[in-house]
Amino acid sequence: MIHERSIAYSSLLAAALFLYGAGAQGQTLRLSLQEVVSLAAKHNRTLKASGIDIAVAQEQRRVARSLSLPSASLGAQYAHYFELPVFFGIGETNGDPDKVAYSRFGGRDQFSAALSVAQPLYNPSAKPAQREAALQEKASRTLYLDKTVDLTAAVKRTYLGILVLNKRLQLQHESLQRNEKALQDARSLLAQGRALRVDTLRAYTSVKNLQPDILKLTKAIEVGKLQLTTLMGLDSLQDIMLTDSLAHPAAASIPAAATVYTEARANRPDLQQLRLQQEIREQGIALAKARRLPVVSLVGQYQLQSQARSFRFFDASWPGASFAGAQVTLPLFSGSSNKARIQQARLTHEQAGIELTDAYEQLRTEVRQVIANLQETFERVQTQTQVKETAKLSYDIIQYRYQKGVASRLELTDAELALTTAQLNYLEAVYDYLAAGIELDRTRGKQ
Repeated sequence: MIHERSIAYSSLLAAALFLYGAGAQGQTLRLSLQEVVSLAAKHNRTLKASGIDIAVAQEQRRVARSLSLPSASLGAQYAHYFELPVFFGIGETNGDPDKVAYSRFGGRDQFSAALSVAQPLYNPSAKPAQREAALQEKASRTLYLDKTVDLTAAVKRTYLGILVLNKRLQLQHESLQRNEKALQDARSLLAQGRALRVDTLRAYTSVKNLQPDILKLTKAIEVGKLQLTTLMGLDSLQDIMLTDSLAHPAAASIPAAATVYTEARANRPDLQQLRLQQEIREQGIALAKARRLPVVSLVGQYQLQSQARSFRFFDASWPGASFAGAQVTLPLFSGSSNKARIQQARLTHEQAGIELTDAYEQLRTEVRQVIANLQETFERVQTQTQVKETAKLSYDIIQYRYQKGVASRLELTDAELALTTAQLNYLEAVYDYLAAGIELDRTRGKQ
């Protein structure tokens, strides 16, 4: 009986843990903008792949460093002769003086092992290769930083877009409530014979026109949250809730275009990478020239060899031989490939310089465009704020007049539509202004 109770208790405990885990997996993550940016920086898959590029560049740097380090190799060889090995110059020629005498002797089984060591003394390719590898690693880190800046801007724009969609959805619901109230009033007045049927039809049409917009906004919010979870590197099934709210943008001083250009030129990771690419290709010229120079190395070898009959190496002799010396390798002719590599490296270096100059010119245009967008959207926010307040005041006045029987239903419907339009235009202006600020930070190279 006790055993059955313990089994039942264990089963209930396991079921409770399972339900708790399922509930934990279904929990909604409440995230602020900074938390979303932090999660994206840690878990975004594109950044992880870019981080692997840094590790690859570090390994390439070790490969380049090995050009100046000693190398050692161990080799072995075994051969079985079906006839005894031949040695010329020893033996008889059977009376024919035109033939070279030879004899067969030795073991049918031969084995040799050698340990070879080489230490480069002068390798002209070593320094350029090491500098190039170091610059490649730095370029990989710069590329990672550039992707981080772009990711941060994308996360902020997506987060901001969802906030705007939520606010638009709220406004549409408020408009729907006003129009449903107007429809109820119209139906009541029609039943009392105090209103026309066309007023009821107009109110009914307004209600039905709002419902597809609400559905569209709802689906757009779902898609936006899915994009945000993808940027954060989370499971697409994870539900999230945004805790920040959309606030009226405060007045901010707009920086001068020259200041932004100077800051962007110094801090933009993509521009830094272009400069690094120019330096890398400069080292490519030096590396191509180094392939035409001699390589000097110290070499040494220790060798053991033996011959045996019937594979009896344990009873055979194992004489050793060793040597040490210097080796010089001078390339004389390689089908003009070295000359072509040098010219190719010079052309790519010239190409990098043109790309960098073009990037600087494009940056001037980009900075002016960003500053212009920031100024235009800020002025639009101020204008739409006044329009929204005026539309709200107008709606309140017409609603009061309608309740007093002075204004018509058509006037109230037009005022409600104007209020909704003004509120939506204000939201669009706020989004454009905040997005312009995000683009300004990205242009400056800020995260």
